[in-house]
Amino acid sequence: MKIIISGASGFVGGALVTHLRQQGHHVTALVRREPTDRAIEARWEPAAGDLDPAIISGADAVINLNGRSISQGRWTPVVKHELRSSRLDATRTIVDAIGRAAVPPPLLLNASATGYYGDRGDEVLDERSAPGEDFLSGLSQKWEATAMGAQSQSTRVILARLGMVLGDGAALEKMLPPFKLGLGGPMGSGGQWWPWIAIGDVVGAVDHVLDHEGIRGPVNLVAPEAVTSKGFARALGEYLGRPAIIPAPAFAIKLALGEMAEALLLSSTKATPKVLEDTGYRFNAPTLAEAFRQILG
Repeated sequence: MKIIISGASGFVGGALVTHLRQQGHHVTALVRREPTDRAIEARWEPAAGDLDPAIISGADAVINLNGRSISQGRWTPVVKHELRSSRLDATRTIVDAIGRAAVPPPLLLNASATGYYGDRGDEVLDERSAPGEDFLSGLSQKWEATAMGAQSQSTRVILARLGMVLGDGAALEKMLPPFKLGLGGPMGSGGQWWPWIAIGDVVGAVDHVLDHEGIRGPVNLVAPEAVTSKGFARALGEYLGRPAIIPAPAFAIKLALGEMAEALLLSSTKATPKVLEDTGYRFNAPTLAEAFRQILG
């Protein structure tokens, strides 16, 4: 396949580009600098709405992962603006290019997040569940609505609602040092549900939706094993052979990280991968124990 991808330099994007090229697909990464190799890179300016539709025309799929990381620092008004603009500007630019392409791609896979559902306690959430009401939920709703502008008879849109992605980097990399010292533990009460997925299943799920033309709309990219913050800490501690009983008090987390802490660490989202399971996807790492084995070795 001919695949165009934005956000290729990120944790998920880098793994996906490597995987897709190993599968024999031709992948072009959108970059905001002068391309070093025009055979595999193409320049765009998402903030300015500049993307040549000829780059998109004839592609089999466009994958949009563009967006500033939501976990880098407190959500000040400036950071919130950057979180919105980095996602919405890029998505509008891609949707506009798809609309102007001579041969529109049959698929736009646009990143989103399980933050769409907000803080929902023990409620089981699938792709039909209603959205939440906090900042992250509102951002996800706007992001998805913008991406849906590309949906037509010739282009299907998939909204990939990602949980916490575990791999050799990102969230797990930040957690490991205290856990290896025996200082890890649950966040806050520990009773909040954390949706997660191993990086190998992110790329596996992308393969799956590329091959299943009937899949469209929201898809929860989360593992089938639901775990709480306390359960996550226990599983990681057991794998490392270290105690994991020292909780991080909610007030201290909020004091350090503000609104970001409430949305990412202390909220409860029990999301399930209904669409993936209903369409026959088989997870490579359905449990945390298996994910840690694959990632940490």
